[in-house]
Amino acid sequence: MSTADFESFANRLRKMDKHTGKWARRQGLSCFRVYDADLPGFPLAVDRYGPYLHVAEYKRNHTQEDEEGYRLWRANVRQTLSEALQLPNGHIYFKERKPQKGKSQYEKLSGQQEEVIVEENGLKFWANLADYLDTGLFLDHRPTRQKVREQSAGKRVLNLFAYTGSFTVYAAAGGARATTTVDLSNTYLEWGQRNLELNGLSGPQHEFVRADCKSWLAEPAEGLYDIIILDPPTFSNSKAMFDVLDTQRDHPALINACLRRLAPGGHLYFSTNFRKFRLELEKLQAGYIKDITAATIPKDFRNPKIHYCWLIRHSEG
Repeated sequence: MSTADFESFANRLRKMDKHTGKWARRQGLSCFRVYDADLPGFPLAVDRYGPYLHVAEYKRNHTQEDEEGYRLWRANVRQTLSEALQLPNGHIYFKERKPQKGKSQYEKLSGQQEEVIVEENGLKFWANLADYLDTGLFLDHRPTRQKVREQSAGKRVLNLFAYTGSFTVYAAAGGARATTTVDLSNTYLEWGQRNLELNGLSGPQHEFVRADCKSWLAEPAEGLYDIIILDPPTFSNSKAMFDVLDTQRDHPALINACLRRLAPGGHLYFSTNFRKFRLELEKLQAGYIKDITAATIPKDFRNPKIHYCWLIRHSEG
């Protein structure tokens, strides 16, 4: 790869960091996407977390097949990022993204515990830049979180496959009467509770449940919810699960189980990051289904297929 290629990469980084940074400050965001695999030869997603960078490298799209060439490329990328965005090398965290092939979504990568507090729409969250593949805050779901916040006043909200509870924080900030946060990982449930505490939103009305969501939904419902967030991983076979989760296969059963817990007039938000996903409409027991994907992709994400999202209800009313 030529010097000119790295100069183009540096120019793109500077341009987007300046442009998107101004927009982010107006929006009250300290974390946003700077670069979104915009140039051939640089299959990276570069996210700013204040004075730090989180860099996800998409190995499946890589052109560097020779190991020595790859090491040189990566060293040059790191140097370019540091110089173009004026950040020390120690503030740049690299992750490699590749198909999971059966690995659990909860796998830990390191034990550095590099945590920082980031801000989003007036709320604060703990982000871990080193220890996991993801940081604890999915930036692409920012607009959907805001939708939930705007609709939560006086409502009961269910957050399934909740990860670190960012939707729960938004719902609580929006004045939710009660929330139930369900995830299989104690680590992520504790993280979600810490996020609530960070915003001064903790209370007995916010329940955290450690459970396999698929099994939990199969149990008899103990009350209905006005808003349900269903954002399952594409695939999971964690040892703590009773069964393998495959979102393409299982989504009709998951959605229908959520509809049984959804109050009349309630909203179910279903989303997935699986690029090849196909919604099986004929199997869903819903009266109203609307693809709202375009409205839920943030301005700083140039990939329109970063996720898919639907609003599902009992009826159109």
